[in-house]
Amino acid sequence: MEVSLRDPKILMKLSKLGSFHQSKLSFLRSFLNEFKDWEYKRDLFNLNQKGYGIAVYSFSKNNRTYSLICFANEIKDEERSDRVIATKWDAAFTLHDGIPTDQDIDRLSNEVPKQEVGRLSYKELTLSRANKSVRLFNYVVDCLSNGQQPDVNNLSKVGYLYRTTAVYGSGKFGLADRFRIKNRDEILGPFRLEMMLVYLVRQFTFDQVNHIAKNRNPDLAVQLDPNICRNLGIGNSTGLGMAPFIVNHPELLNNWIFARETALKKIRQIEKVSNKDFNIFKDCLIKSLKNVTSWHTESEYQNNKIKSLLNDLEKFIVFLNKGSLENKPFLFNEIYTWIEDNLNDECIEYIVSMMMEPYDNIVNPLLKNMSADEESNFNIPIDRTVEELRNIIEKNYPDILKIDFSKNENNQNFWFISKNKEEPRLADRYKDHGSDLEQPLAIARDIKKLYEILFISKNSLTIGKFLMDHNEFRHVVRRAFITEKFPYAEIQDNTIGSNLMPIDMLRLKLSFFGALKFDPRSDKWLRICMFQGAPLPNELKSFDSHWVYNSLNS
Repeated sequence: MEVSLRDPKILMKLSKLGSFHQSKLSFLRSFLNEFKDWEYKRDLFNLNQKGYGIAVYSFSKNNRTYSLICFANEIKDEERSDRVIATKWDAAFTLHDGIPTDQDIDRLSNEVPKQEVGRLSYKELTLSRANKSVRLFNYVVDCLSNGQQPDVNNLSKVGYLYRTTAVYGSGKFGLADRFRIKNRDEILGPFRLEMMLVYLVRQFTFDQVNHIAKNRNPDLAVQLDPNICRNLGIGNSTGLGMAPFIVNHPELLNNWIFARETALKKIRQIEKVSNKDFNIFKDCLIKSLKNVTSWHTESEYQNNKIKSLLNDLEKFIVFLNKGSLENKPFLFNEIYTWIEDNLNDECIEYIVSMMMEPYDNIVNPLLKNMSADEESNFNIPIDRTVEELRNIIEKNYPDILKIDFSKNENNQNFWFISKNKEEPRLADRYKDHGSDLEQPLAIARDIKKLYEILFISKNSLTIGKFLMDHNEFRHVVRRAFITEKFPYAEIQDNTIGSNLMPIDMLRLKLSFFGALKFDPRSDKWLRICMFQGAPLPNELKSFDSHWVYNSLNS
């Protein structure tokens, strides 16, 4: 049976993309699989009694070492903030290429805590900072210092001891440019170094609370139970700075989505699903219910999504239990057809992710195709014609061509770069100043403008000659030709309209990172948890690949 890939014109709507969940394709999960046989070490742990100081952790293999250098800082409560205007944090981190010397650590101790204001070198690969979840951090220290383990119910409400507020890479603030490391086999997959940093930061948080508790009460203190550690992750506060990435990297976006859709297609085409594989799927489904019910948020928007997800999962379980599905041909195609007809997007995409769990043989080969050599496809084919370009736009952007941009609500917002933080932000075109500094992220509007000019241009005119008179459309001409080769390269929505929910853009990217438990704090930023349930460093040699669904169940 031949199954088609899902239609990009439907799939690439932001409301759909904003319903994606983590899967075996997610970067943190593939990172753990790829680095499971690397040697992990804690190379330095020089913290004072209160937990302030320097620590170094590393992964090594075949004469290659990556070292996380941690700077734990004492700050006042009033200095602690997740906002981008913050200048001090509880801890700051950099991932160093190789084994740092004493001179490297001295140099970095002056720069890393400054974050954006500091300057790094080509030896540093990523940069981050994090704040304590103060209430939970202090609670855990208090418990451990009194010889007790913390109550897991209290921990589950937050899910982490620290949350990062930024993770930088690829040349920012003096970090190594991508070209220096892009050919290293071990980090060919997307965001491998960023995932490594966050994973090692997680271990640092456990070591720090143990250290503080031991120094507070040497005779009575106990270490945090490994089962509890395993079910704690690293939080993250993510705002609009992340959103434009998926617009600015159309080929990369395509490759992420295409891998996911290819996996779904191949799974739906399996004629005989073994009982073993189906049982893995069902087991993950049942275990995941506890994860969903432990998802705490004050966001009415997200609570409605969670409620919808739980209701749909209950419907789905009833469907599974109605009759014997095990022996039916093309079982997962039947399941997918049913969920598409009966469930909402949030649950559909949740189940799509879970369908991948039994199939390493399908998923793993796709991982190597999730990066992109974007420069090779950024050249504009200047010998193509206006007619060809117009046909491409009509085929690939039909809903966008229907948008009336003469209406204010369809032009409500504009994207700009914050001068203070060098990060993208969103403003109201009719209330805020600065629209003259608008970034080229209004792809739908610009495609529509381009189409209107093409419509009155000579069919046989070459693109090269067209751009001589209309160079302002160069960015969307390039994008339109990219969609010809890469069907999932473009968001099929208006990114400046009044109905825009920026967190849909954030969720899309974060789902591929492997984030759990999205907690929107507004429509422009949210908190997440990463690596919750993941194996600890000493467990990497052998761990359950379905660990995401075991979270909170051990």
